[in-house]
Amino acid sequence: MIQIENLSLTIGKAEILKDINLKLESGKIHGLIGRNGSGKTMLMKCICGFVHPTAGTIQIDGKYVGKDMDFPEDMGVIIETPEFISYMSGFQNLKLLAKGRKRIGDKEICEVMETVNLQPQSRLHVKKYSLGMRQRLGIAQAIMEHPKLLVLDEPLSSLDEEGVRDVRKILLGMKQLGVTIILSSHNAEDINVLCDDVYRLQKGCLAK
Repeated sequence: MIQIENLSLTIGKAEILKDINLKLESGKIHGLIGRNGSGKTMLMKCICGFVHPTAGTIQIDGKYVGKDMDFPEDMGVIIETPEFISYMSGFQNLKLLAKGRKRIGDKEICEVMETVNLQPQSRLHVKKYSLGMRQRLGIAQAIMEHPKLLVLDEPLSSLDEEGVRDVRKILLGMKQLGVTIILSSHNAEDINVLCDDVYRLQKGCLAK
């Protein structure tokens, strides 16, 4: 369970988020919708612990983000455009990221790359990847350590029709395994197909 209470965020003189109250149940896919600048990405950054709110609290499984933990445990993230080391291959990038927690090895990295339809044995540098390949690699890094929480900002952007179908299948499969997923999308079909609950943000507020 994720519980957000009276969350507000002010940067300079701009009110980015205003008195957000949400309860997000575990094991469901929760959609965030709204125009650019509505506050979706900033709300996700607050949930991830990347940005500290001006007021209010975020609890994840009874622990406060920014107090009991800096970042949620067992979390996979895509916020804005995924960044990788351009002169390394996709496999090399994921292997470097995996060294941090040491939860997975080469076998699991190969498996997750194949899951998102990338070739782990390819020596192609990421700088030569298409936008869709970069997005697939971003999804691979988010899911490769089997997180309990996924926070995904426009995860289906830049993907072709086949890629969208592949990722939808992956996310629905993860939901069946009990993973809690928060995602934003400008595509109404993605929201309708994937999400159990949908919340609209408008000028930093939850629209009623």
